[in-house]
Amino acid sequence: MSPAIKRISSDETLPDAVDVVVVGGGIIGTCAAYVLAKRGLSVALLEKGYLGCEQSSRTWGWCRKQNRDRREMPLAMLAMDLWDSFAGEIGQDVGFRRTGLIYATDKEAELSGWASWRPVAEEFGVETYMLTAAQAAERIPETRRKWVGGLHSVADGRGAPEIAVPTIAEGARALGATIHQNCAARGLDVTNGRVTGVETERGLIRCDAVICAGGAWTSRFVRPHGVVFPQASVRQTALRTRPMENLGEVLYCPDFAMTRRDDGSYTVAISGRATLEVTPQGIRFFRQFLPQFIQRLKAVQLTVGKSFFAGPDSLGSVMTADPLIFEKNRVLDPDPNPRLMREMVRNVRETWPELEGFEVDHAWGAYVDCTPDAIPVISQVDAVSGLVIAAGSSGHGFGLGPGIAALAAELATNDRPSVDAAPFRLQRFGDGSAIEVGAI
Repeated sequence: MSPAIKRISSDETLPDAVDVVVVGGGIIGTCAAYVLAKRGLSVALLEKGYLGCEQSSRTWGWCRKQNRDRREMPLAMLAMDLWDSFAGEIGQDVGFRRTGLIYATDKEAELSGWASWRPVAEEFGVETYMLTAAQAAERIPETRRKWVGGLHSVADGRGAPEIAVPTIAEGARALGATIHQNCAARGLDVTNGRVTGVETERGLIRCDAVICAGGAWTSRFVRPHGVVFPQASVRQTALRTRPMENLGEVLYCPDFAMTRRDDGSYTVAISGRATLEVTPQGIRFFRQFLPQFIQRLKAVQLTVGKSFFAGPDSLGSVMTADPLIFEKNRVLDPDPNPRLMREMVRNVRETWPELEGFEVDHAWGAYVDCTPDAIPVISQVDAVSGLVIAAGSSGHGFGLGPGIAALAAELATNDRPSVDAAPFRLQRFGDGSAIEVGAI
């Protein structure tokens, strides 16, 4: 079941020409359209389904600096500043709250990992404190486990996946951007190795640059143009409760994570638990993803599912260059994993045995687009001048989205990047660079 999300109207008329076309109406693409329009550039935002319909509405909503891979920290700093600014600039609430994050664990190794991140916290000025076992137990009750300690990340928080993307899109439109939903981009128009437009199901839009923020579809979109982007989709499961008593705003422990929403309901998931479905695209990039797979083997269930035959990683996607594939797949809406759902409910109820009112409203699946090192690609493309890829967020896209978008916009317009773009270059997967798998 697709999670509920605010719906907005589309612009009826497709522009003949703009400065930049953004392909993909998730958090990254929508924020890119907003940033570009704010700078006075003409921009068209294309989405094959409706805004936020795939991973951006299926996320936990965490917006954090805590425990980020050091390479992502400049993006996280930038993203948090932008999250802070949206409501005032747009004049609407995007759901961002600096609630703080509370972590508790019964695993000494996990606690040591949090403690080892302290030098990064100090380097970037992140306000975070280790919790004693007693302090962790005050915040998240102990039942079948005993906490060895925890963590309080003070200034991190949460966004609202159900309203963030469409509300930021309305802000972009107020600045002159046009929004086109149910309008798939079929491919690039390229002349002498340079982007000159985007072919859509409604016609051609001429442009000087393209930002491809297509999430799980990005590798398939750029492949016909000779661009190799190693990408794999991992299926995750989350559920939403009905409104219930307040247990805390954003909570993490090894067997569940909970994020409170403004209506009093919670999003519930389990960190790192996912299903890796064997697919033709996964087989194609198997060697590049093998180190990450080995590192996370215990947390991932390997299976064959519907994605072998349908979707961005499927046989049809890999074997053909059908330009209609995107409009044939308006919304990726995988089924949630019933076993994980039962485990989530059990873990929460065992932590709060006295809990009343914990009822599941609905659940959903999602495909998280990953890279071999779990670090996003935000990069110009050598083979196609004017094309920028902004994808492969590996589950970090919602919180980092505004920062990823800002960097992508700078690359698309050849402006000086506000953060070092080198760690996010596409070329790292083919130039012999060592691939270091980042944090989850």
